[in-house]
Amino acid sequence: MSTSSTRLPEGRYGRSSDERADRTLKVVGAVLGALLLGLIGWFGYHYVAKNEISGELIRFEISEQSVQVHLEVHKDAGVAGYCTVRSQAEDGAEVGRADFRFDEDATRVDEVVTLRTTSQATSAELVGCHAE
Repeated sequence: MSTSSTRLPEGRYGRSSDERADRTLKVVGAVLGALLLGLIGWFGYHYVAKNEISGELIRFEISEQSVQVHLEVHKDAGVAGYCTVRSQAEDGAEVGRADFRFDEDATRVDEVVTLRTTSQATSAELVGCHAE
């Protein structure tokens, strides 16, 4: 006596719809993963490699109408740029803001700059540095 099989013969009717859906999902996932890696790489490159100038506020001294700010700036040779410094009063109001240019060819610039204020300041902050 022979038993009949309820399964379809292998390879006779093509792949099932589940197999096609699995393959489509794998392809879409691989493409999206590659795009995500490319996007992360692009942001990383522009964050690390394109930042040609950076600064650090070493210390500051406050007088009645100004703030003496000691800045240390690191930059690529030949790059011109500026750093923005701001000062605040005790109540948090901004009493001074200025951009200081650094055009020297040196890669490290150590400079004391004067930020004029509209009233008595209590702090100084390096907002950021930007290459031109």
